[in-house]
Amino acid sequence: MRDYSEKRDFHRMQVDTRIDLTDTAGNTYQGVCRDLSGTGMQIILDRALDEGTQLHTVLPSSSDQFPPFETVVTVIRCVPEGDRYRLGTAITEVKR
Repeated sequence: MRDYSEKRDFHRMQVDTRIDLTDTAGNTYQGVCRDLSGTGMQIILDRALDEGTQLHTVLPSSSDQFPPFETVVTVIRCVPEGDRYRLGTAITEVKR
């Protein structure tokens, strides 16, 4: 049984690593993936993105034995955090 304070279906895994992002227009960005769960990611980025924006993400692997983790995500929120922005995203597709 889960503790009452944790109602999520998937626990967040702290990763704090570089992530490469590409929007549907082909614009590329580099951010930091702060955490990852089975359904989403929290990403820190230098610019704001609109809610609903779709992004192709590539989270590099730390080992040659494993491919990078690639997904398609949708931005569900974008909150200012100092001079950067914290994106809450929902994973809509896992590429590999």
